[in-house]
Order: sequence, then structure tokens, then C-alpha cells
Amino acid sequence: MPQFEDSQEVVSTFAEGEVLRLDAQAVDYAIVALYFVFVLGIGLLARKRVSSSMDFFLSGRSLPAWVTGLAFISANLGAVEIMGMSANGAEYGFPAFHYFWIGAVPAMLFLGVVMMPFYYGSKVRSVPEFMRRRFGTGAHLVNALSFAIAQVLIAGVNLYLLGTILNVLLGWPLWVAVIAAAVIVLSYITLGGLSAAIYNEVLQFFVIVAALLPLTLIGLHRVGGWSGLEDKVATSPGGPEQLDSWPGNALSGFANDFLSILGIVFGLGFVLSFGYWTTNFVEVQRALATHSIAAARRTPIIGAYPKILIPLIVIIPGMISAVLVPQMAEYKQAVTANPDVDSDVTYNDALLYLMKEVLPNGLLGVGLAGLLAAFMAGMAANVSAFNTVFSIDLWQQYVVKDRSDKYYLTVGRLATVGATVAAIFTAFIAGGFSNIMDYLQTLFSFFNAPLFATFILGMFWKRMTPTAGWTGLVAGTAVAVTIFVLNETGVFSLSGQGVSFVAAGAAFVVDILVSVAVTMVTAPKPAAELVGLVYSETPREMRTDPEAATLPWYQRPVLLAGIALILVIILNIVTG
Repeated sequence: MPQFEDSQEVVSTFAEGEVLRLDAQAVDYAIVALYFVFVLGIGLLARKRVSSSMDFFLSGRSLPAWVTGLAFISANLGAVEIMGMSANGAEYGFPAFHYFWIGAVPAMLFLGVVMMPFYYGSKVRSVPEFMRRRFGTGAHLVNALSFAIAQVLIAGVNLYLLGTILNVLLGWPLWVAVIAAAVIVLSYITLGGLSAAIYNEVLQFFVIVAALLPLTLIGLHRVGGWSGLEDKVATSPGGPEQLDSWPGNALSGFANDFLSILGIVFGLGFVLSFGYWTTNFVEVQRALATHSIAAARRTPIIGAYPKILIPLIVIIPGMISAVLVPQMAEYKQAVTANPDVDSDVTYNDALLYLMKEVLPNGLLGVGLAGLLAAFMAGMAANVSAFNTVFSIDLWQQYVVKDRSDKYYLTVGRLATVGATVAAIFTAFIAGGFSNIMDYLQTLFSFFNAPLFATFILGMFWKRMTPTAGWTGLVAGTAVAVTIFVLNETGVFSLSGQGVSFVAAGAAFVVDILVSVAVTMVTAPKPAAELVGLVYSETPREMRTDPEAATLPWYQRPVLLAGIALILVIILNIVTG
């Protein structure tokens, strides 16, 4: 482990401030401009297909599984995946793989195999609408409001980072860059609704890979290949533990190996992961846009395959940046010695600094287009999910009922504008976190963890009552917020993202306990009202596609999910 006697000198250097600027040339600007032309063009073409609210919110339930599968994963390739995970790579190394191989893929497979038949078969238009049918208006209102708030906050994260790219590219003030970025995303979502978002997400997926793959390969070459990276990471702050994914103490914040593994597996791998992937309407909405139950089931499973490989072009570049780029190496050395270091450099900048360090002009333009694509995909996914929930679950349900389809289509477009404006203001909250994943995991522990507890209990336990549905949600969220506040005020302290794991686990457990207790003293819904909503009350024919048995092997959801699960297990063993 290196010594840090000179860390004070490094801190004083940071205090002077350093402006990050990418040396973009005309060819780079041309590539970025061409990308924007394609994005807006897709929005204009998609507009021609929008004639009803179903077209705007769910693409008319007509898209093929390969399109929705790529859109499913691209919608998640926003700020969380690109900047947040490269920041995790720079800070933690291999333990960051857990966000993919423990904290994503298993839950995606569970969504496809077990839960999508209920979503699609019930013909709901959103996850909160499913909650209303299962638990009534109490749980529905709590879920719809919390989801809407979360989407505006998370859209702000993507918008902040999108504005950051324009800031370092053009030198615009950050607030100007944020507004300009918001206008671009607003344009194509308002024009074409979910179809515009999904087809742009497919384009953005390929642009992102085209940007990050060369960055990874060139970066590896510059550090002396894989063995060179291992040598440099082992002697950097954090030491050789960064080259083993387990037990992941730095990531979880627990010094004890058993508690660290428990926190990662239960807090991240079960509660946060399943809570996010199985109940998050941003992702589920893509699967609901398909043409059949079988296609809807395949959507998250198809998305799982690129998800398995994405850490290789996201986390590895972050690790390279931390040992290759002088600014990042100095920052990591300083912040390891003094976590309260005052610096204009943060782990969130790892990818930008690496692009500046290794990409020649031309490839730099592709890289910038890839980052812009990522942030636009993430923000568009948040906004398109928000406008559906706001219009259908809040406005139509509680404010203005029984109006024409055209009226709610207009409300959806106005909600898109409102969400984008709100995201401009929430964007700057994200700027207060040196690692953007800390912020995102905090939000997920507040909103997704208790929702998953309510959802999974209600789907498999028909006795659970409507009153238990909303009281469990409120109690779980309150506990997660309380733990966050206690950590922030110094009552106890966990480093890394351990506080989010603890908050999520506590929210899940409390939600279950409260739901069970309240169920024991309140009346359940009649069994006849639970058909299509509870596993034991739903006939098999409602949960399966009649054409599923005739599908070729490579289109069968359960087989595809099994293969993906085996791959993930192997990768966890190899990197352990």
C-alpha cells in the first residue's frame, strides 16, 4: 500500500481548481451534430405513428422483442451506468462488478420468467396501475407519487451529467448547458412518445458501445495490457483488494467479511436489485410495448446478455483512468488519505479524463456522442415513464376523469414538458455527490426497496389486504429515510455505499413486518378480484402465451434465462 505523506501538497493543488476541457476539433463536433440529427429525425418519424394515448404511452403494444430488449438495457445505460459505474470502477475496482452480476442480471431474469406474465396478462398500462388493482387507491397513490418524484430526481441526474458534457465540450456555463440538453430530449419525447424513446434507445445502445469499446481497448494498451493494469491497480491506493470482487469491503462499508458479503447479496443483490428491476416502470414499460406475453418475457432476458458484458467497457475504463490519468491518480491518493479533501476533480470525472487522455480526434467525437447518447437514453426513459404515470395514474385517476383519449394524450405531452423543467432544477442536487452512485442508491433504497416488499408479498400471498399495501410502503420508506438521516447526522457512519444497502434491507424487512401485522387485523379482497394479480388465483392460461410451445429454442424465455444465469455464476467465480 503506498504512503500518503505528500497528500497535503496534492490537496492544495486541487484547491486551486482545474477546468476540465476536451480538445475537440471540427470533426468531433460534426460527429456529435450528425448524432443529434438522427435523434431528432427518429422523433419526427415516430410522431406519424402516434394517433392515440396507447401509441404515445405504450407504442400501441406492437414492438418486437429484440427492439424492446435493446431498449430495456439502453434505458438503464444512463448516468448510473456510464459515469456512476466508471466512478465505482475508479474507486473500488472489481467489487463494482456486483452491480451487474449480483445487482442486476438475476433480477432481470426473475422479471422475465416470473413477473412479466402478470404485468402483461393483466393489460395494465403501468406498475402503479397494477398496484391499484391489487391493493386499491391507497397503495396506488403512494406508489404513483413516490415513483413520479423519483423519476424527476433521477432524470435530473442524467440531465446534470448531460449538461456537464456540453460544458466541457463547449465551455458553456453549466446552467446553460443543462437547459440546452433538456430542450434536445424534450423535443423528441414530446414528438413521438414512447416509440421515439425506444427507437432512439436502440440507436443509442450501438452508439454507446461504439464509443466505449475503443476507449477500453486503447486505455488497456496504454497501461500495458491486462497484466499492466493489474500491476498498477495493485500498487495504487486501495491495493490488490481492488482485483477481487469478494468480499467487497470497501464497496459495502463493512470491515467484517461476512457482513460485507451479506450486505452485497441481501441489500444489493436481493432488495435493491429486485426492487429496481422488477417494479421500476421505466424498465417494465419497454416490455409492455411488445406484441405478446412471450415477447414481453424475452425483453428483460434479451437485455440481460449485453448487461453481462457492459461492465467490461464501463468499470474497466474507470479502473484504467484511476491509474493512468494524473489528475485521477492524484485525486484517489488524496481522497484515500483524507476523505474530506476539497477538489474540483471527482470520481465522476474518470471517464471524461480518460477520453481526454487517450482518444484522438474523430474517436473523441464518437466518444462524446456515446456519452450524450447514454445520458439522453437515461433521461428519456425517466421522462417517458413519468408522463405515463402522471397522466394515467394521477391525473386521470384523481383529477380529471372520463375525458376523451385526445385529452389525455395532450396531458401526456404537457407532463413531458413539466417533468423536463422540474429535472432542470433537480439536476444540481446531483452535483453535490463525488460519486453519483451514492445518490442513486440512496434514492433506490427510499423508493424501490419497500415497493418490492409490498409487491412480492402481495403477488404470492392472497390474504394480504389493501390497507397493508399502503401502510407497508409508507413504513418501509420512512425507515429508509431515517437511516439515511442518522448516517448523515453522524449518529453512525458507513463508508462506501453501505448505508444504502442497510437502508434498503431495513426498508424491506419493516415493510414485510408491517404488512403482515396490518393484514392480520384488516379485511382482504375477495378471491374473485385477485385473478390475474395473485399467483395462486391466476389460471395458467392467463400467465402463458398459447404460441410459446411452438417457439424455437432461442426464443424460449426460461431456457434463455438459464443460460444467462450460468454465465453470471461463472463470471462471479472467475473474478472472486
